Amino acid sequence: MIESLYLFSLATMGLALSPGPDNIYVLTQSLTNGAKSGIATTAGLISGCIVHTTLLAFGLSIIITTSPVLFYSIKVLGACYLIYLAWKVFRSDTDIKLGTNASRKSYGQLFKQGVIMNLVNPKVLIFFLAFFPGFLWEPSENTVTQFYILGITFMVVSFIVFSSLALLAGSISAYMLNHNNTGIILKWLQIVVFVGIAVYILLPEN
Repeated sequence: MIESLYLFSLATMGLALSPGPDNIYVLTQSLTNGAKSGIATTAGLISGCIVHTTLLAFGLSIIITTSPVLFYSIKVLGACYLIYLAWKVFRSDTDIKLGTNASRKSYGQLFKQGVIMNLVNPKVLIFFLAFFPGFLWEPSENTVTQFYILGITFMVVSFIVFSSLALLAGSISAYMLNHNNTGIILKWLQIVVFVGIAVYILLPEN
């Protein structure tokens, strides 16, 4: 359990640090309206994850307990999806673009908007489906509890990383925009994380 959570936390941290729509949006809010706005947005984005975790936990748990073969097939599909994401990142531009046209909203509005952004994005649930199963430490035991532990861990780690980005938005964005190599480094970090998770998911159970 400890080893799985440790590896899961490292993978989550790597993903949270990789440039994507969520952390770019958090950075934009922080740059435009201050760090507190970025943290409010982060809280909303992360809160929505509990719904995806619940859908994943109760939906997959039935499959796991009834068909180990089907469960492994889901893991294979998940690994393929992660490889596909790595390929998309590989084909993408390395430039990091931070917008500055975010409208000013109250903290409550930003929180609500973050929740809605998370819940209406089907890619989040698909990503959870690809990401979480490979880190279950006892697939034959209570997987609902394990999924919730992974979900909470994901939320805590992501919140810490995103909030740190919000607090350091000014210096981080200035550095990113003034150093061309930063985009390349973050791009390959994301590729390595996606491929690494895909390989880990396909490793046989001990």
